Amino acid sequence: MELSVKEYLGAKYISGPLIIVEKARELPYASLVEIELPDGSRRSGQVLEVSEDLAVIQVLEGTLGLDKANIRIRLVDNVVRIGVSRDMVGRIFNGRGEPIDGLPPIVPEKRLPIVGSAINPVARNKPSDFIQTGISAIDGFNTLVRGQKLPIFSGAGLPANEIAAFIMRNAQVRGEGEQFLVVFGAMGITQREYAYFQQQFEEMGASSRLIAFINLASDPTIERILTPRFALTVAEYFAFELDYHVLVILTDMTNYAEALREIGAAREEVPGRRGYPGYMYTDLATIYERAGRIKGRKGSVTQIPILTMPDDDITHPIPDLTGYITEGQIVLSRELHSAGIFPPIDPLPSLSRLMNLGIGPGKTREDHRNWADQLFAAYARGKEIRRLVSIVGEDAVSEIDRIYLRFAERFEKEMLNQGNKARSIEETLEIGWRLLAMFPTSELTRIKREFIEKYLPKS
Repeated sequence: MELSVKEYLGAKYISGPLIIVEKARELPYASLVEIELPDGSRRSGQVLEVSEDLAVIQVLEGTLGLDKANIRIRLVDNVVRIGVSRDMVGRIFNGRGEPIDGLPPIVPEKRLPIVGSAINPVARNKPSDFIQTGISAIDGFNTLVRGQKLPIFSGAGLPANEIAAFIMRNAQVRGEGEQFLVVFGAMGITQREYAYFQQQFEEMGASSRLIAFINLASDPTIERILTPRFALTVAEYFAFELDYHVLVILTDMTNYAEALREIGAAREEVPGRRGYPGYMYTDLATIYERAGRIKGRKGSVTQIPILTMPDDDITHPIPDLTGYITEGQIVLSRELHSAGIFPPIDPLPSLSRLMNLGIGPGKTREDHRNWADQLFAAYARGKEIRRLVSIVGEDAVSEIDRIYLRFAERFEKEMLNQGNKARSIEETLEIGWRLLAMFPTSELTRIKREFIEKYLPKS
């Protein structure tokens, strides 16, 4: 399609980050436009909506200082694109895909639309194989699988950023000759958080396996809508054209949803639940569903979106809708965090629906499923007894109940609490078997006898 060279002079009105232009129905939906000011400076915009009479344009740099009567608007491209290249590895970009690391601009090999290419469901391959995060609570009990989308549900003040950095440093795929890359997208983070992530990038030797897109809280709100799409477009390029296994970490999706709400209010849309747009489910799905594997392609895109639950409310629209779209969740516990446990991941409300596709012989180990079931059940019972003991006292419970009580304490201190030391899956499995040795074998009802004889410490 040829680009129109027609210019539009002036706007009907300006609302927040939006410009509303009359008689501009020739502008394609989602196209990129340029806004020229009287002093010759230029800003970029994206078309959000086109009707018979009006076109709504979001201005990426904000509308501060714009005069509706003295601006020129012209079409630049039919869709917002990003230039991609192998040389992006080790680089840091802003939320619009521009370098902010002081190095020269990228010379693109291709320019790809940030909306991505729709994947035919028939062409999708089943997620499989294991991505080792180095965190026992994930690798052992809620295993991350290549091609999966597994969000982290955090709360205000919980160390979600530290966990994201831990995974960036330590995540890996197992197998000879596998290429692995982390694409990090941050939305609405503070300067202090950015400084922390910069330090992490330097410590992990980011030049070999990381690409970062950073949208700061001081940047235009509208940019937050584009940041995850830039990150995912780059991830798809490396995964499906260069055969990388790409892990995409997005933080914080709550800031993204707040940007959606702000834009919806500026467009005077009818709000949905708690003021969020009624289309938020669909919008989130356009991000989350870009994870996966494609038949005939070696690479994969795996997502770990991180979101902060307002008031620790897991029924809030953001975690609620995210849970519908994704394949499980990792839940951070305020109680474990208060006890000094890092990472404070509670395996009981956490879930990885695709775990069975990534574990077992040739992937992790043959005993993994039985092992996880037994430890999960024992920890759940230990926590129930802990609540009972807080009421009736420890003397009122049986000897076997006291073993479960001690097990729950050791499980939190030895399995969940690992500090900043990464563990292999073999180390995680070994710790679990050591804890199971606390019980008489008659209590190990969820594990095959052959695994007990092979792996349970004899002492």
